[in-house]
Amino acid sequence: MAIHAHKHGDESSDRLLHRWKKQVQDTGLLKRLRIRSSYIHKPNKRAVRIRALKREEFRASNKKKQFYSNM
Repeated sequence: MAIHAHKHGDESSDRLLHRWKKQVQDTGLLKRLRIRSSYIHKPNKRAVRIRALKREEFRASNKKKQFYSNM
């Protein structure tokens, strides 16, 4: 999707830039790019599994600490 703005006759550079910006705005290209830049991909199954194992290990070690600290 290319956006073109050619200078018409004695049109000023400012006016040309204004037309070009309007074309970009009308296509919604910047809006889509902003959304894509902040998109976070879902972690794959392996990463989810590893994170769950680490969480369980951490919880188990904390449970031991809590048990022995109450004695």
